[in-house]
Amino acid sequence: MARNDSLLAEERLIFYITIPLSSAIVLANLFIFLGIAYNRQLHSTPNYFFLSLLVADLCTGVALPLIPWMGINRDLDFSSCLLVHIFPNFLFLSFLFNLVMVHYERYVCIVSPLHYSRFWVHRSFPAALLVAWAPPLLFASLPAFGWNNRGAGCGHNSTAVGVCSAKGVEGCSYRRVFPNSFIYLEVYGVLLPAILSIVGMTCRVLWIAREQLRGICKLHRAVERAGSSGEEHRLNLRYARCVALISLTFLACWVPYIAYLHVSVGIIQHGGVQGRATTHIVLSCTGIGSTAIFPVILGLANRQYTDSARRAIRDLWDRCRATSNIEEIEL
Repeated sequence: MARNDSLLAEERLIFYITIPLSSAIVLANLFIFLGIAYNRQLHSTPNYFFLSLLVADLCTGVALPLIPWMGINRDLDFSSCLLVHIFPNFLFLSFLFNLVMVHYERYVCIVSPLHYSRFWVHRSFPAALLVAWAPPLLFASLPAFGWNNRGAGCGHNSTAVGVCSAKGVEGCSYRRVFPNSFIYLEVYGVLLPAILSIVGMTCRVLWIAREQLRGICKLHRAVERAGSSGEEHRLNLRYARCVALISLTFLACWVPYIAYLHVSVGIIQHGGVQGRATTHIVLSCTGIGSTAIFPVILGLANRQYTDSARRAIRDLWDRCRATSNIEEIEL
């Protein structure tokens, strides 16, 4: 009875946190997606990569309510257990790979603008898209190919802690599907390197922008000595704002997820989430949710992506106001 009450409380907590966050992520991605799709001027290779990222982010938002359930033991057969663990993991990995691909494509465009048109990502978009989606699927499917803890029973000699339900039969949790070695490989071999690569490319782009800003300031000092100080101040202030916004975005979107990863590894080392279910649920929801908001921030920051949708909403609002005014006049 106490276990049922605890499970019900955990279910309510997952519902109250994930459903609003998942709905916001899905609606925001649809808003940006439609804004790009209906603007023919944005139909180019860089924006196609961003559309792929939006699709992956939307799928992550849909799967967000399933992720906290990975740490809760449930009575499911092994095939269903594989599905409810592999599917969300694949969606999040594909989201992360698409995010790396978007940053990499724009990084190459900035670092080597003269050779960008000959770059393989630009010339063969289907191959680049396959790179962004196929490796996550293959890696996430490894437990289905045998790399799992299915053979661990419920006896005293079992090496997989937490794979049994309260009734003494095999239950469904992440410990039954993902061995510790698989989790360590995913965290330290896939997730953290992907995040570090995004940080590295972003820092490199900011450094290039800083070098270009210095060159522009030198030209201003050489051409307009009297008015150069004010223009340099405006350029430096704009650059400082850009760095501050990028830093705040990283802190808000990535730090919670990195904290969630390290806490999850610590929980694994101490034998599972028993007694820490609430902490695991809150960290998983905030970590994954904050990361999924990152592409939304990138999309909303680009006015080209939202101009079409804003105009459509404004036209619809004007029509509704005009209709209401006509009805009032008739009355």
